Amino acid sequence: MNESALRRALLVIAILGLAIGTWIRHFGFGSIEAGTIWTVATIPVVVALAISILRDFWIGRFGVDAIALVSMSAALLLGQPLAAVVVAIMYAGGTVLEDFARGRAERNLKALTDRAPRVAHRKSVQSTDTISVDQVAVGEELLVRAGELLPVDGILLDASASLDESAVTGEPLPVRRSAGDTLRSGTLNAGEPFSMRASALAEQSTYAAIVRMVAAAQTAKAPFIRMADRFALFLLPATLLVSGAAWYASGDPIRALAVLVVATPCPLILAAPVAFIGGVSRAARIGILMKGSAALEALAQARTAIFDKTGTLTIGGAELVEIDVAPGDEADQLLQSLASLEQASHHVLAESIIRAARGRHLMLSHPHAVCEYRGAGLKGQVGKVSVLAGSRTLVLAGRPLPRWTLCGEERFRNEAVLRVFVAFDGRLAGIFTFGDALRADARDALGTLRSAGIERMIMLTGDDGAAAERVSKLLGLDAVIADANPAKKVATVEAEKALAPTMMVGDGINDAPALAAATVGIALGARGATASSAAADVVVLTDRLQPVAEAVGIARRTRTIALQSIIVGLALSGMAMAAAAMGQITPVAGALLQEGIDVAVILNALRALGNGHLPRT
Repeated sequence: MNESALRRALLVIAILGLAIGTWIRHFGFGSIEAGTIWTVATIPVVVALAISILRDFWIGRFGVDAIALVSMSAALLLGQPLAAVVVAIMYAGGTVLEDFARGRAERNLKALTDRAPRVAHRKSVQSTDTISVDQVAVGEELLVRAGELLPVDGILLDASASLDESAVTGEPLPVRRSAGDTLRSGTLNAGEPFSMRASALAEQSTYAAIVRMVAAAQTAKAPFIRMADRFALFLLPATLLVSGAAWYASGDPIRALAVLVVATPCPLILAAPVAFIGGVSRAARIGILMKGSAALEALAQARTAIFDKTGTLTIGGAELVEIDVAPGDEADQLLQSLASLEQASHHVLAESIIRAARGRHLMLSHPHAVCEYRGAGLKGQVGKVSVLAGSRTLVLAGRPLPRWTLCGEERFRNEAVLRVFVAFDGRLAGIFTFGDALRADARDALGTLRSAGIERMIMLTGDDGAAAERVSKLLGLDAVIADANPAKKVATVEAEKALAPTMMVGDGINDAPALAAATVGIALGARGATASSAAADVVVLTDRLQPVAEAVGIARRTRTIALQSIIVGLALSGMAMAAAAMGQITPVAGALLQEGIDVAVILNALRALGNGHLPRT
């Protein structure tokens, strides 16, 4: 019998004993007395609790459950079996309630592990074989059928695929992926069957890493919880002192028993773990994995935020920033023609250009007679128009720039951008500017962090100072440290951490040492930077910055709820102890009162599972 089942059995025995004893007290049952039934029902709880305390003591722990053991034993010795059985129900019920609360809080975390991929369909020349995911080797071609989970990380081989990534990233809508895109294990095929090539073993894939982080989240213990455990130990001698003083002052041992009954520090024992697990679970639901309660508590206390630039505050790639259009031409027509031509190119900008066109829902056509000038550009026929795209030298061939281009040239003169010149039938029709653009949600995310209590924000980047200063001014950061190598990043984080609890947000391999050095490290793990995700305490599974602010909000709300539960619960217990010491509460009434306090405390701690907003009516 596992511990959870044993606790339920003890609770059932105690409740049945109370019910049968009460019936006998009112109606009689031969020579059997109600007190005997209550005593028999209490003894299994006393024995189980004594064994648990001895076991903990043997490994160097001493819990405050000893107060419950003392109160039940004292009640039996003082001839108060009714009080003893009510305390037994209170104790056994508290442990069962804790199991329920933990189970409720961990449900979202467990759901991640329960749906882990189990099988894969390996394609060969002759057939398709169904194998265990552990048998998949890197480079093998796999078939993913409609409605199936992706077994491992890989590369899409077919033209397109529709994926439900909600379990991994929290994104509610299906995402369209194109040939060559990176796919992550644990996502669901929401469309037609497709083929992919495995790029990682099952144990090294995204979902396996998530499962490992969930396991860490369920076992790690926050310093706040450990502090509560240590503080609770002081309550045992304090309780014995108060109960002894009540006995001495009144000469009535029943008063001492009443003090013991209401003194069980369940608010301190139960509230913090339940609240913190609830916060971790709440974060997991929206694609934020916290590696245990310790990470959540550290995040709740952060006062300084340090951000990497490339890939964190910015998109981290060459994105379309602006289109300068010649008089009489249209931007969408230019982009449509350029993207159609770039379908035949392997240049680093080709993917960004095609993605920008698809983002505007432009229909692309097949180019003809394409000729690529390596490192300079390419030329081809799109429809009836000859399109030439590339560097200024290639497209203009020494001719001067038209007047309409001068404004853009001046605007981007000292910026770290790439400019693509496009000519239609030999006439310059437009200029496309590409750069590392700010994330769309960067300003809102940083504003939310300011509102949440982050007092100092710093950019820490290996890029040059001019580009870093430009981004800093756009976001209103407090400081910029540029040209930083990994060692300088670690030194900066250590210096800031000495002044205030510091969180570091990054996404690249070079950020891993700084993430590990911070009070709490946050990795934007959507792009699969394994080293940074492994070094971080918190991993954001979506490719957005706003979840960082949401994580801080969840952490602070969770810690507040835990504190509320503990302070209010202990205050109520303290008042009940005082009333019991003055003879205002009997042992039975005290046990019932303490049970009510326990229930209220746990229900309050479970609020950490929610988002803090009232439901709309």
